Amino acid sequence: MSEDGPGPNVRRRQLGRELRKLREKADMTLKEAAKFAGLTSTTISRIEGGKQTILTRNVRLLCQCYEVGASMLDTLIRLAEESNERGWWTDFSDSLPDWFESFVGLESDAEEVWRYSPNFIDGLLQTPEYAAAFLELVPKATEKIIKQQVDFRRARQDRVNREDSPTKLRVVLDEAALRRTVGGVDAMRDQIGHLVELAERPNITIQVVPFDAGAYLGMQSPFHLLRFAEGFDDMDAVYLENQRGAIWMERPTDIKYYIRLFERMTEVALAPDETADFMDSLASSL
Repeated sequence: MSEDGPGPNVRRRQLGRELRKLREKADMTLKEAAKFAGLTSTTISRIEGGKQTILTRNVRLLCQCYEVGASMLDTLIRLAEESNERGWWTDFSDSLPDWFESFVGLESDAEEVWRYSPNFIDGLLQTPEYAAAFLELVPKATEKIIKQQVDFRRARQDRVNREDSPTKLRVVLDEAALRRTVGGVDAMRDQIGHLVELAERPNITIQVVPFDAGAYLGMQSPFHLLRFAEGFDDMDAVYLENQRGAIWMERPTDIKYYIRLFERMTEVALAPDETADFMDSLASSL
């Protein structure tokens, strides 16, 4: 969680969660609440899931529907106003897809960020040179767009993986991500050296699954797991990204599955100190 308190995306989820509880306490269905407020059931569902901007007038309507007292109404109105504040990432909105903006807003508020990356170095760990080489592959990518994206990745890194960050970052990489040369040999050597330096930070744990570990559970696809502080832990989510969008998985059974999966991967991977030695040796051999 940010030192300044939860960001707007987390506030939005808090508000949605409270509105859902109030609707259920009032023993009303989505359809009944939507009819009263003059909204659609889909809109109410998205509001409760923190998936869209929550206007203060809609909060007032829903609170009237649920017969909420003045004190609670004031609290929810304030939460709605805070949830619509600009996040730091909006400075880069022109070059970001909507579905990724939502992820970044939550990522910088998470207490723990767990990542599994089998084929390339995770964005939070990339050097500018590695990131630029990767981004050059995007069709119609201009120098301006590439620079914006590199600056954006560095801004994410400044918030999540700096030494004094309150966020704990755990990353499992497959050896393939380290063996695949991106940006040339020099850039790759610097990238691996950067990983070795990052692994020394107290809030960052990096482990590599070596080729000789053979096949292992979950190796076919990357995933991101966001875990929040106590009181916000029902906002834990798994984020699965693809070429055209992303999927959020938030059911408790899904969260538990991916937590177990990640832990299994850490057991197959080299220990953190062994990983550091492995990466140092690999960088020296390039």
